[in-house]
Amino acid sequence: MDVLQAIVLGIVQGLTEFLPISSSAHLLIVPKLAGWSDPGAAFTAVIQLGTMLAVVIYFWRDITRIFITWLRSLWTPELRSELDARMGWYIGLGTIPISVAGLVFKDAIEGPARNLWLNAAMLIAFGILLLIADQFGRKKKEIGDLNMRDGLIIGAWQMLPLIPGASRSGSTMTGALFLGYTREAAARYSFLLSIPAVVLSGLFEFRHFGDGGAVPIAPTVIATVVSFVVGYASIAWLLRYVAKHSTNIFVIYRVFAGTFLLTLLYLGVITS
Repeated sequence: MDVLQAIVLGIVQGLTEFLPISSSAHLLIVPKLAGWSDPGAAFTAVIQLGTMLAVVIYFWRDITRIFITWLRSLWTPELRSELDARMGWYIGLGTIPISVAGLVFKDAIEGPARNLWLNAAMLIAFGILLLIADQFGRKKKEIGDLNMRDGLIIGAWQMLPLIPGASRSGSTMTGALFLGYTREAAARYSFLLSIPAVVLSGLFEFRHFGDGGAVPIAPTVIATVVSFVVGYASIAWLLRYVAKHSTNIFVIYRVFAGTFLLTLLYLGVITS
């Protein structure tokens, strides 16, 4: 992997991590279309740390407030009913499903799940699911209405993007919309819920950093920095966009991208 490839993949990661269009699928598709080698699941996991740093910086006030209130609530019972204290539990417990599934299905995630036929199908299927959730979800609940049940259900939805093409943000937003949350509340909780899961995944794969070329050091650092800058801008844009618009633009893109990919695979232009 050269510097140009690292910059391109960093931009792709930053743009697609928070938009509900699947960053992992795009990090598979773009190299295929460009004739580059597959960067690998470990590379993908590590450069996600750049976009997660963008989330941490963008939401640092929320994160600090949630953590401090949650910590204080451990010995101060009257704080346990406050939203920030409850959010600490929801985010922590909501991370358990994807953590367990990630370890159990590690070999499949790094192997068979990276099949482009499967990724194309997931792009289309989860695009349609997002459309249904957005069209029929009540969109009445705000972030303050979050409870333990909803937090765990949305956390379960976060397991689905272990298969590239599902989209982590898309899946959790879909789950939240089905539960009746507004688009902005769904996006905000999706971002906060992603932090521990993606950081743990990136740190787990970090063991391959520079190990026999599995995760090349210089290109990975470049891609991570680029993904941070682009990712920060993507968060700000998406939160403003979903506050006033539906998710139809992302649905259309997902269906088009999935269909285009299936066509290229069927014609033999690219191989899985």
